[in-house]
Amino acid sequence: MKILTIHADFIEFEAKKKAFAAAEAGITEGKQRVNDCLVIFSAVEKRDESNVAGIVQRYVQEIKNIAQQVSAKNIVLYPYAHLSSQLSNPKIAEQVLKEAERALKDKFAVTRAPFGWYKAFTISCKGHPLSELSREFTVEENPAVVSPTAKLKREYKDEPFVFAGTKLKENEKINITTAYLFALAIKELYPGAKVGSANFYQEQAYVDLGNVKIKQDDLPQIEKRALEIAHRNGMFSTAALPLLKDDLQQALAVDLGKDAKVYSFDTLAVVPLFPDPFVVFSKIKALKALNIASAYWKNNQNNEQLVRFYCVGFSTEQGLVNFIQKQADAENRSHLKIGKEQGLFVVSDLVGAGMPLLAPKGTIIRNELIKFLWSLHKDKGYQQVWTPHLAKEQLYKTSGHWDKFGDELFHVQGKEEKFLMKPMNCPHHMQIYTHFAWSYRDLPVRYFEPATIYRDEKSGQLLGLSRVRAITQDDGHLFCRVSQIGEEVRTIVNVIKEFYRTLKMDKDYWVRFSVRGDDRSKYLGSNEVWITAEAALEKAAKDLKLPYKRGEGEAAFYGPKLDFIFKDALGREWQLATIQCDFNLPERFNLTYMNEEGKKERPVVIHRAISGSLERFMSVLIEHFAGKFPLWLSPVQVKIVTVTDRNIPFAQELYQKLLKEDIRVEVDDASETIGKKVRRAQLEKVNLIVTIGDKEVERKTLAVRTREGEVTFDVAVEHFVSELKEKIEKKVIE
Repeated sequence: MKILTIHADFIEFEAKKKAFAAAEAGITEGKQRVNDCLVIFSAVEKRDESNVAGIVQRYVQEIKNIAQQVSAKNIVLYPYAHLSSQLSNPKIAEQVLKEAERALKDKFAVTRAPFGWYKAFTISCKGHPLSELSREFTVEENPAVVSPTAKLKREYKDEPFVFAGTKLKENEKINITTAYLFALAIKELYPGAKVGSANFYQEQAYVDLGNVKIKQDDLPQIEKRALEIAHRNGMFSTAALPLLKDDLQQALAVDLGKDAKVYSFDTLAVVPLFPDPFVVFSKIKALKALNIASAYWKNNQNNEQLVRFYCVGFSTEQGLVNFIQKQADAENRSHLKIGKEQGLFVVSDLVGAGMPLLAPKGTIIRNELIKFLWSLHKDKGYQQVWTPHLAKEQLYKTSGHWDKFGDELFHVQGKEEKFLMKPMNCPHHMQIYTHFAWSYRDLPVRYFEPATIYRDEKSGQLLGLSRVRAITQDDGHLFCRVSQIGEEVRTIVNVIKEFYRTLKMDKDYWVRFSVRGDDRSKYLGSNEVWITAEAALEKAAKDLKLPYKRGEGEAAFYGPKLDFIFKDALGREWQLATIQCDFNLPERFNLTYMNEEGKKERPVVIHRAISGSLERFMSVLIEHFAGKFPLWLSPVQVKIVTVTDRNIPFAQELYQKLLKEDIRVEVDDASETIGKKVRRAQLEKVNLIVTIGDKEVERKTLAVRTREGEVTFDVAVEHFVSELKEKIEKKVIE
């Protein structure tokens, strides 16, 4: 069965005429309208006919789960044949919808659109991250047959709150105090609101709130009330546990146990996640409500959806001024804005959300990055491989990705077999390795492949290049012995350092040593294998003197990893490069090599990516450089502008010469003023503007203007070309 759910402000529909003779009789005539509803567009399929009772039960449960997530009380069951090409017998489909209607009526107000009729409808989607969801499910004939990796299937469980224990800095205390001030302001304005946890997001703080609806337009009023409370010159002070009346705060206290400490001010009593987190209100000289989003209580989508309220506080008015300026700078650097201005990429509704199309200039940046990445690997024993974009389902069932990624997988039905668009490259690389016979003398074996993988991310989370469904990884996999792990990690670390040093992003980086969390059911492999893998990777990190911190629960499902976190020009942190140590996939794919004694041994697999996702990395780079790309990476390195039409022949001569030297160049010979053409080139952020006038034609020299506006006259053509090529080759950033 397939369903598409829309959380809607309203749906209005009207039956027009019968689609077939046996269409449902006795239907309601005229338009029907249902407000504030969850609409379930539904298609019952041929495969569902074998167990109608089972499919009804599953259908009802899916609807209940989604309705709980979006807090829907009104349900509209809407038969929608266009979801499937393998439809069931119409009578069975009608039966499924009618039985589901009866089953749901005890908890919901249910409306069912007529079955077997052509219908006109108008719908208004609410537009939040969970407002559009799709599901495909069936009832297995033999439910006792379970995948050996079924324990990995995504289960949404409560993530208990953990007491941080770290002492906060003064500015962090101001931010947390500000978050709870806003919580108190919201409780005063919306008396039924419940207060959850407060924590940090980059330079901001946030507080989660339940049982309240807040719109962006409400922020100024809430901010005004928070300022009024701050002027009372109070402070959150320690209080007794019985003061906790809010069930969210009571749950927090249970999770924190002995670390739970109650603080109160006025009508608000809270249990913070940090020791001694508050300042007196008089220290807060400026504050601002920034944004609202949604979050699930305890990060479990089966729980209540809360409002996440972002804010910031400062000890001086100037602090807020600086913050607003920084935010404006970030907006001006937005890769969405710059990408549109410079024509780097396109998002097409016909192609689909999360699948951006790189235009020629964007493709140049992508190709230059891949070329640079390969140049860092080709002399270190790596070999390039290529793998197709899809594979049979069994490949991913063997690897564990089938259960790990669940509903994020894209399914492809062939004429005879079922396939998946690949969610990762590693299972394909395992197959290349296992096809050949290997000796210990051959190891390490190193594969390099920038390849696109596919995951069906939620539509509300997709954004430009930074969050996509078609993800290109600069992927690499190494097959080695345990004794070789340290040296291989050292080589990869050196590649990572050189890559980010070239881009001037290596300042103040740090590394997260990501290990298993307490819930061991999320991870493949035995405890012994994990202990070995974690020890090997941590030893390498220590030997290389990496600035690392442990990240509990951050490991990949098959092994521990080193995640490299870098800062961009605005000081924002990005997790980009990664090195992952894997003893599990070699077991699952039965990878071997012959050791010195002629016996089979299991290799270790090291997964590594330098830039991570190329699309996401491009979004980071665009914002890091604010569209002013270094010469070697720039889509247009030189723009030639002519003063008059008399200068065009010399301009074209120079253009052809630069093209032959592989320099990316454009000519602007439009019949416009030279000032207008120069200004246009500056707005395009090209690296060098070459002006050709009568004097340049006469002397066969160039007037060269840098991006910063410095002009050098009488530059010899050969000197210009040789200097340009040298800077490109050395990847100079000026």
